[in-house]
Amino acid sequence: MSAPHFGPMHEQRTRAVVRSGPGGTARWAVALCCLSAGGCVAGATTEAPAGGPSLLSMHEVESPSLYEPRLDPVRVPPPSTRFDELLASPVMNDADFQAAVARWVDYWGSEAAEAVPVFLGRMVSFETAVDSALEANELPPSLRYLPFIESGYNPRAASSARAVGMWQFMEPTAKELGLEVSRLMDQRRDPVLSTEAAMKFLVDLREGFGSWFLALAAYNGGPNRVRRVMRQYAPGVPPSDSLFWALRRRFPRETQEFVPKLVGAYLVSSRPGPNGFAPSEDVGLFAFDDVNVPDATTLDVVARAAEVSLDEIERLNPQFVRGMTPPGRSSGLRVPRGQGAAFASNYAAIPPEERVTFVEHRVAAGETLSHIAVRYGVLVADINAANPGIRPRFLKIGTVLTVPVAPSVRTTSAGG
Repeated sequence: MSAPHFGPMHEQRTRAVVRSGPGGTARWAVALCCLSAGGCVAGATTEAPAGGPSLLSMHEVESPSLYEPRLDPVRVPPPSTRFDELLASPVMNDADFQAAVARWVDYWGSEAAEAVPVFLGRMVSFETAVDSALEANELPPSLRYLPFIESGYNPRAASSARAVGMWQFMEPTAKELGLEVSRLMDQRRDPVLSTEAAMKFLVDLREGFGSWFLALAAYNGGPNRVRRVMRQYAPGVPPSDSLFWALRRRFPRETQEFVPKLVGAYLVSSRPGPNGFAPSEDVGLFAFDDVNVPDATTLDVVARAAEVSLDEIERLNPQFVRGMTPPGRSSGLRVPRGQGAAFASNYAAIPPEERVTFVEHRVAAGETLSHIAVRYGVLVADINAANPGIRPRFLKIGTVLTVPVAPSVRTTSAGG
């Protein structure tokens, strides 16, 4: 059965004027858009510097910059066809918030300028499905830039805090949302399932906090932290975007900057062409057929049966972290669109003992490579070939070895 493929504001310009930093003139000018419901303020722009910007009075105007702006000061992102509750927040008109957004626009246009086309290239693969999921759940369209700032739309992204996947879920949160995280499977890396989980999480946070600023702070820093700060510093105060902005310094720096970073990414990326950015090389649509295997199967066998490259199977199935489906149960996976029938026919012809081309073995006390080779009926040379850099005389207890087990693999290894 085929699955849907993943493929390819309200506006108001603000009045904040920002002084240039040590470099002298302003490095860019951008119309900070999609804010309140009151329409546009004619002629108002936001200018930001190379260094940390500081607000000027409304009557203090910078001289024209000779720098060719990275961001077009006239062309702003087109209006969305749907109302965007996040971008309509009154906090968008706050001068400090505008300055914070300005710093992020400068960051995306300077320090991170090389990364933006890469992120946009990945985004092409998933944006249609993400947009559809947001619309189906009546969530703000601008949240399509949440995976942009969290992971660069990389399903395999992993942070130093051990958040994983396109939506950067921590393991406890992922499990609460019904995602499997195990030694062989990490569904945080699954673009389809993790997007479904992200929609549920975002809906729950918005309903629970009554404010998108608070909800996104909870997404980044955890719901318990947000509730604790509200109880301690604003007991009894109704939740709102303005409340978060007033309490922002009570949160970690990353959480303080989370919404300005998101809005900055929106401004830079929602019109990449006019802003000087274009997606990097197209990585291909995330289009696939759903198939099933009855037991443990390694992805190289899946690729052979689907008559495609292993790289393509791994791209469509990043959730299988060890290159194989879990043993003792049926597993769904994806093959490129149009290859489902070929896979079913070819896979049925593969003997069960040929469907796993390797297993993982944890070294026990007293074991040598010879013991392990005898146990699995392979050659020591096979194990050495599958574990480059292994030192047979210094095997440590608990070391995990990859052991080729299929006859075809043994023949190849022995021949090498």
